[in-house]
Amino acid sequence: MPLPKKKTSKSKRNMRRSHDHIPVPNVIYCECGAANLPHSICPECGKYRGREYAKTADA
Repeated sequence: MPLPKKKTSKSKRNMRRSHDHIPVPNVIYCECGAANLPHSICPECGKYRGREYAKTADA
């Protein structure tokens, strides 16, 4: 079985693995304190950038 001639450095190994990570979505917090994705209406209170866009069931 063939073997590598030289040891792969930590830098080269980590550069190769740089695309192997699992992307984590950005999370922002609404005025009500609920976490949601950016550029989307808050699922808890129905607001986006301080304005109400969707009516919630409890309101």
